[in-house]
Amino acid sequence: MPDVLVLDTDVLIDIQRGYLPALSWIQGLTSSPHITGFTAMELVQDARNKREVATARSLVAPFDILWPTQSDCEVAHKEFERLHRSHNLGLIDALIAATVVGSSGELVTRNSKHYRAFPGLTLVRPYR
Repeated sequence: MPDVLVLDTDVLIDIQRGYLPALSWIQGLTSSPHITGFTAMELVQDARNKREVATARSLVAPFDILWPTQSDCEVAHKEFERLHRSHNLGLIDALIAATVVGSSGELVTRNSKHYRAFPGLTLVRPYR
């Protein structure tokens, strides 16, 4: 396993909802995964009130947060331009992917279609 295992937003949402395969998977890890700052912000973006913001904040509290370097941002920009129209790569997904690649990590996601064309990105499907 890589030094840096990074959880995507969909995995955190499954954990937050108490989805048993997600809970079993994360409890079986031997090292603590990371998240990107963009993932933390996506959870807040989806919150409908202060209580849900607090829930999102407590969900991400145990994880180390990765932020992109300037180089990661430049890669995200280049790949977003290249892949947005042809592969429907979203802006935040480009930033997440570039941050993970820049940290030599692997992205744990169930949503591989958003990321599959991003060069150098290793995807891990944690559960079915």
